[in-house]
Amino acid sequence: MTPTSTDAVKNNLGEAGARLAQAARDAGTAVKSAASVAGDELKLGRATVKSDLADSAMAGLAAVEEGQAAAKEQYDVLMDKSRDLIDSAADLIRERPIASFGVAFATGWIIAKLARSR
Repeated sequence: MTPTSTDAVKNNLGEAGARLAQAARDAGTAVKSAASVAGDELKLGRATVKSDLADSAMAGLAAVEEGQAAAKEQYDVLMDKSRDLIDSAADLIRERPIASFGVAFATGWIIAKLARSR
């Protein structure tokens, strides 16, 4: 028996349907693979961001510690300068007690005058 045109159309449509079904299966597989790869990339990206944030926090803590050390150094320098200034003033008072008393008396008198005028 010779195949008729109707049989040929049926065969072609059947093959087209089978190929279309295979294309749908391949598309589904591709989407699943893409989703899996995207999920893996997302996990990797999340881990990278967490690592960067942790490194940033560590650098911030190190900066705070260094800032505390720098502040203590500046405090120590300031305290040394104030001690030197007090020692210098004490030496000046010992060397010239009458002049020191005169300056102190004049300063007190000026402050008292200014306070009374207000």
